[in-house]
Amino acid sequence: MFALIARPLFFGIALLLAGPAQAQAPATLPPEKVKQLFELLDDPSVKAWVAEQRNQGAGSTSAPAEAGASPAGASPDAVVAPGQMNTMASSTLDRIRHHIERIVRTLPSLPGQFARVRAATMEDMSSKGSAGVLLLIVMFIAAGLALTWATYKLTRPFRLWIIAQPRDTPIGRAKKIGGRTLYSSLLIVSFALGSAGAFMLFDWPMLIREIVLTFLMAAVATWGVRTYLCAMLVPSFMQVENAVEVRALPITNETADHWSYWLPRIFGVFAFFAAAFILLPGLGIDRDGMTVLSVGADFVLLVLLLLAVWRRPRTQREGAHQSGHTAATWLLTSYFVVLFLQRIAGLYVFFWFTFAAFFLPLAIVLTQRGVNFVLRPGSEEAGRPTIPAVTIAVIDRGIRMIFILAAAYFLARVWGLDMQSMQGGDTTTMLILRGLINVIVIALAADFGWSIIKALIERKLGIETPHAVTGEEDVPPLDPQQARLRTLLPIIQNILLAVIVVMAVLMMLASVGIQIGPLIAGAGVVGVAVGFGAQTIVKDVISGVFFLLDDAFRVGEYITSGRYVGTVESFSLRSVKLRHHRGPLFTIPFGELGAVQNQSRDWVTDKFNITVGYDTDIDFARKLIKRIGLELAEDPEFKHWVIEPIKMQGVQEFGEYGIVLRVKVTTRPGGAFGMKGKFYLRVRQAFKEQGIELPFPTVHVQGLESPHGAAENAPSEITPALKMAIAQSHTNRRRKKASTTE
Repeated sequence: MFALIARPLFFGIALLLAGPAQAQAPATLPPEKVKQLFELLDDPSVKAWVAEQRNQGAGSTSAPAEAGASPAGASPDAVVAPGQMNTMASSTLDRIRHHIERIVRTLPSLPGQFARVRAATMEDMSSKGSAGVLLLIVMFIAAGLALTWATYKLTRPFRLWIIAQPRDTPIGRAKKIGGRTLYSSLLIVSFALGSAGAFMLFDWPMLIREIVLTFLMAAVATWGVRTYLCAMLVPSFMQVENAVEVRALPITNETADHWSYWLPRIFGVFAFFAAAFILLPGLGIDRDGMTVLSVGADFVLLVLLLLAVWRRPRTQREGAHQSGHTAATWLLTSYFVVLFLQRIAGLYVFFWFTFAAFFLPLAIVLTQRGVNFVLRPGSEEAGRPTIPAVTIAVIDRGIRMIFILAAAYFLARVWGLDMQSMQGGDTTTMLILRGLINVIVIALAADFGWSIIKALIERKLGIETPHAVTGEEDVPPLDPQQARLRTLLPIIQNILLAVIVVMAVLMMLASVGIQIGPLIAGAGVVGVAVGFGAQTIVKDVISGVFFLLDDAFRVGEYITSGRYVGTVESFSLRSVKLRHHRGPLFTIPFGELGAVQNQSRDWVTDKFNITVGYDTDIDFARKLIKRIGLELAEDPEFKHWVIEPIKMQGVQEFGEYGIVLRVKVTTRPGGAFGMKGKFYLRVRQAFKEQGIELPFPTVHVQGLESPHGAAENAPSEITPALKMAIAQSHTNRRRKKASTTE
């Protein structure tokens, strides 16, 4: 870790101290005058005067120049002055050409500028020497690491508390991540106090103080990024048990190790380049020189990013598809190369918009995955504890709003827009930008409100915690209130979505200056006209409202309405969908339903017949039926359905071939069908064991005599087809008689 922080720091210091051997150092200034110069530049009044002079200088460039080439010594910035927007230099291609020409023209002057930087820094280092200053910097970094190690030892109880938090509950995982984040903050503060804090205790020359302190802050930032990444990704070198389950993102060990290795190094190089670019203008590097140096820094960062992209491990989705991983790698490579080219061309506004177009959606997606992964339901062993869906939605949408608003504010600043000037400006551009900002805010507020409403409805419906039935005690009882909610809440959800969308659209139109009063009035007139022209639809909608208010049926219930029979699957504003038990799906407008027979409400009594022989002991048969009914009522497969067990009501009638016994059972809706089949099997087995006959239709044919002589009086042949026809006729008469009796 010391090498990770120290190597970029040494590189930055060497960049400031190094000067080409062939460059001739200018005459050095006395240290007292340099100190006075820095003190004068830090004066607020001097800073305000310099800014005013710059604004006046920019305004003076608007005067038209004479025809012909501009002077050789003229600044290339003049070609993009506001007053010269009608020239060729105002085009994008011309700006790119002038930007590249400025870079090429500045390259020969860089050695002289670095010589001035070296002279200025060595003047303050003359008392201690460059080697002594570098040694002191190493000592202060070592002091920061030493204080961090002491903090690590002293906070052992806190680390044990983090380890003790359960990993199979959402609250436990959130505490682990929050604890690791707080612990990382303690380590970062310790490193900052041990390095930069210890450095500030001593009296240093002003220039050396600024240089070392700036690079130490870059080292602290690099250490902070590395520490927070380790807290979120939990790489393998931390040796955390079940690290995959306690990370902030659903990634593998290889992915966590890869990005925890590369991201701190990329950020460290960026931080130390940024520190150098903060210091170099004050040490004598002009604006063009800074532009040239930024190209080299951008190239180094591009190489590091491409190395990280090409060496990244495959994700679970990309593991089975080599082409997908390669395509993603080439797309990322092209994206970073485009960013680099935009920086070289000087298209900084396009650069930041291109940067935000990729990294803002990436941050939103990673945040959503992280929140859902950390706050996912707990394991079966822990009782499947869950976090309310409203809480998850608020956290997810809240972070999303922060990202989007921060990106919008940053891009506005990059574009050179000031919120206060936008409020006071009346130009067309300002009006459009204000309208766009208002549209973004309204869309975010609508999305935030809708996500909370949707989460509340899903929580009421029980969608967020589905789990399989594992035993007889887990069979969910029929809850009428829940069925009622599952019927009404989807309709309410659709209505609220329509209301939110309409209100958001109207507010957006009003925010961009469109009068919505005439739109509302026109919509009212159109609504009346549509109501007269679509009376059938209005009838269906109103009928549906009254059906729902009367609670005539709910989702999942089996109903009969005229010639339509089936299970209610879903609703819309004007129709209901019924699934027939053979599979067809009926979509019926509410206006055509009429009277509804609900066969799934509260309880169902099913009656059926059993025929026994005429010589059967009826009382003994009744006891057998009762015993079988009680056994089925205690069967785990049916006990949750049975309200009253199967029992015999009495003798229904004396049939053509036996005594018909009447049997009934009372169950919850849908529970009698499977139980009847098992009841018939057990009755057949029990009656067979006890010698009770279960008669069936038989036909005995005496013979068919012919009126022509004795030889012809022999019985006619009885074929199987004749037997089948007679038995079928007898069965049809019996069924017709039974249906008439019922």
